[in-house]
This record gives sequence, structure tokens and C-alpha cells, in this order.
Amino acid sequence: MKDTDYMKMALELAAAAMGRTSPNPMVGAVVVRDGEVVGRGFHARAGAPHAEVEALRDAGERARGSTLYVTLEPCCHYGRTGPCTEAVIDAGVKRVVAAMADPNPLVAGRGLARLRDAGLEVDCGVLEEEAGRLNEVFIKYITTGLPFVVMKAAMSLDGKIATRAGDSKWITGPEAREHGHRLRDRYDAVMVGVNTVLADDPSLTTRLPGGGRDPVRLVLDSMARTPPGSRVINRDSAAPAIIVVTERAPRERVSRLIEAGAQVLSVPAEAEGSRVDMGALMRALAGREITSVLVEGGGQVHASALASGVVDKVAWFIAPKLIGGREAPGPVEGRGAERLSEAVCLERVSSSRMGNDIFIEGYISKQRG
Repeated sequence: MKDTDYMKMALELAAAAMGRTSPNPMVGAVVVRDGEVVGRGFHARAGAPHAEVEALRDAGERARGSTLYVTLEPCCHYGRTGPCTEAVIDAGVKRVVAAMADPNPLVAGRGLARLRDAGLEVDCGVLEEEAGRLNEVFIKYITTGLPFVVMKAAMSLDGKIATRAGDSKWITGPEAREHGHRLRDRYDAVMVGVNTVLADDPSLTTRLPGGGRDPVRLVLDSMARTPPGSRVINRDSAAPAIIVVTERAPRERVSRLIEAGAQVLSVPAEAEGSRVDMGALMRALAGREITSVLVEGGGQVHASALASGVVDKVAWFIAPKLIGGREAPGPVEGRGAERLSEAVCLERVSSSRMGNDIFIEGYISKQRG
């Protein structure tokens, strides 16, 4: 087998902890000796042993003289756990193959240098692109100090997210809706606007056949209009509900929300207008170690998120239905672009079928038009 084959195994191991390691990266490791896999491991959650340590424990004495394949450069500093470089050296590993260098400024090549200094053979860059995609959330968070933001929408073929009467259940089929819940399970937080809460009273929990992890529930509500009895606050869930308000929110409303069990986060309003400043919000969320946000808002929330430049990726479901109606809402409202040269463009676009629906993913391009 080739280095790429073993690295694919390590990437699959890493992905087993999808949505569970924040604010840490997902990492998988495989120990190979004389062409045989003798150890496997992955980082299960923040504070748990790192992938290299788990794989070396699994290998035991067979790790001596082996090759370690790991999806991210081994750390060389003390954090919640000790440095993995020392564990690798002490285990007697002969060669280390890393998919990519760690973008964390505390590591950033120092881990690989420490291994080389100890006499190990080191290679880096095997399936680097795949490893980067797997940890796109961590890379954004650790290099910018901001969460990775995904904007999700489900619309009809003619671009409507509800009928003119507000009926939106359900535009997409069961397969697409299940994938939507997988996205909630994957990201740290899900965010909607207060109008969605007032219209639909969603719980914003994760509902998958095998269970799932509820994300932090965020409601953009500059004036604290969320009813204290809303399901997003009172639904039985270990995940907190955070109502995001501005300084203009009436204190008595804020107090009622806190009494009902919600957390209230106050951030500045936009320079022009009364809406929550998205940039300020993202900085505040990052300060709480929320590394990723799934935006499931209506057209106004999506427009605000795009205009503020916080969106990194789009997850779009398109159902083969025609709703029609000038008053039927679309997924992105606001002022919109006056010219096509001002339109938001996507790159690295992929598509797939989910039942009768089409799912499109793409990354926000810096290019316009």
C-alpha cells in the first residue's frame, strides 16, 4: 500500500469525530509496521487524548520502528493535553507522514521540526487538500479568530422558501431534511432570525435516527421580541439558547427571557440601521469558543450575513416544485445587487441528489459577478 492509502485510513478515522472536537481539529492517526496496520486512533473530543497518542497506545510495543500517518502535524506544546511530539519520539517511531502542517501559531511547523531534530524521518503534504477540507472550520477559526459560517436554505425550483401565506412545511423531501439535521449535528451553533421564531416556533434541535448533538441555538433579535415560551428556549435540550440583542432592547423583555432560561448576548447594532452587527456577533461567538455557525435564517438574515461578509460556505437545497407568487419570500432578500457584476459568486461548487431534491455546496468567492 502507498502513503496515500494509509492517509485515507487516517482521514476516515478523523471524520468519525465530526462535530465533536470543537474548538480542536479532527485528527486521525494510523501506525504501520512492516506493511501492517498495528495501531489506529482519532481525537474524539476536546480534552481527550490526541489521535497520535490513541494510535500509539493501540500499537503498543509494535510502534517501535514504525511509520505514523497523521492527518495534522503533531502538536509540540502543552494545552489541554501534553505535546504529541514527545509521545511519538518516546514510542520509537521511525517515520512520520503528516497530511498538513498545523495552522495553529503555537505549532506551525515546530512539531515537524522537533521530530526531525530527534532523528525521525518526516514527510508532509500527503492528501493535504483533503485534510484541509476536513478541518476547514478549525483552519478558519485558528487563523482568523472567527467562526466558519455556513448559510443553508431550502427553496423551490422557482426560488421560494415559502408560499405567499407563509407555508413552508415541507419544501424538500425527507432525505434532504435529514441531511439538514446532519448539518446541525456537525456545526457548533445554528442561527435564525426572530421572525422565524415568531412564524414557526422552531426548536432548532437535531433530530436524526441515531440521535445527534444539539447545536447552540442562536436567535437574532435586536429588540428582544422572542416570546419567553418559545420552543427554542423551553425545548428540553442540553444546548443553550442564546438570544442576540442590541443595546436598544427593552430591559424588561431581556429580563423575561433570562428568567425563562435563555442566555442573552448584547452586541452593537449595524452602523446604519437597527439590526445586529454580524461582524461584532461573530467576534463575540468566537470568544465563547463557538467555531462554526449554520445560518438557517430567512431572506433578511441571509441578506445581512452576505452583506457583512461573514459567510464562508453555502448549503442549498432545491426542490422540484413551483410555488410562484410575487409575495412569496425568497432565500435572500435585502436590497440585492443592482448589477450582475455585483452578485455573490461561488467557487468549488459540488452537487448531489437527495431523493427528488438537489443539494448544492459552494464556497463564497472573493470575485464578484
